[in-house]
Amino acid sequence: MSIPLDFAFLEAALLAGVRIIAFLVLAPPFSFSGFPLRIKGMLAVALSLLVAPRAAGGTPVSMDTGPFLLALIEQLVVGGLLGFLCAMVFAAVQSAGNLIDQFAGFQLSSAYDPQMHVNGAQLTRLMQMVALALLFVSGGAELLLNGLFRTFDALPVTGVLDPAIGLKLLPGLGQLFIAAAQIAGPVVVVLFLADVGLGILTRVSPSLNALQLGFPLKILITLLFGGVIFLALPRVVGTLTDDALGLMGALH
Repeated sequence: MSIPLDFAFLEAALLAGVRIIAFLVLAPPFSFSGFPLRIKGMLAVALSLLVAPRAAGGTPVSMDTGPFLLALIEQLVVGGLLGFLCAMVFAAVQSAGNLIDQFAGFQLSSAYDPQMHVNGAQLTRLMQMVALALLFVSGGAELLLNGLFRTFDALPVTGVLDPAIGLKLLPGLGQLFIAAAQIAGPVVVVLFLADVGLGILTRVSPSLNALQLGFPLKILITLLFGGVIFLALPRVVGTLTDDALGLMGALH
């Protein structure tokens, strides 16, 4: 009894799985360390079998060993770049929290979170956690996976990488700084004005202790205006998801 095997399909599934696992390791929310690596591997296998018929269109015949190994490396690079683009876009939330912590004086309690791979104070970690939760609740994770699937049409599993692909990362870097400034801008401006007011008050009445007045005032301002940012986070996460999909499409 002989069982025919479609080697072109199997090779396409394996190449697609390499791209998907590289994407899942780097792209939020799948990069969250709370998910064991074996779960990510099982998800990558399931998704690669799902997308294999689409990916097999670029491999009509089975490849030799040399081209196949080269294609594996290419898919690893492509998946890593796609995951890095998504991580770079959503790093705007972390950067915004870092800005607020810096101006509010919370950086004294900065710590590293090994699960979210975030190094920051309270608001940095809290905003990152809320953004990851919103990605699952709002369906953003499914949109990112859908965008990843579409890349198999524009970038076949046996395609050759564009040498100028690094230049396409520059718009993402610019969007990161702009988005972080837009998210944290109102709170940062208010905290800066509070510092200016405390400085003027200290000059008028040198007997007042600016540090003693400053910490409670900054905490109060951060809690009041920070709540506005958390109310706007669902819309921010939706916008960042669209930006990530746009950058993934530009990588084509």
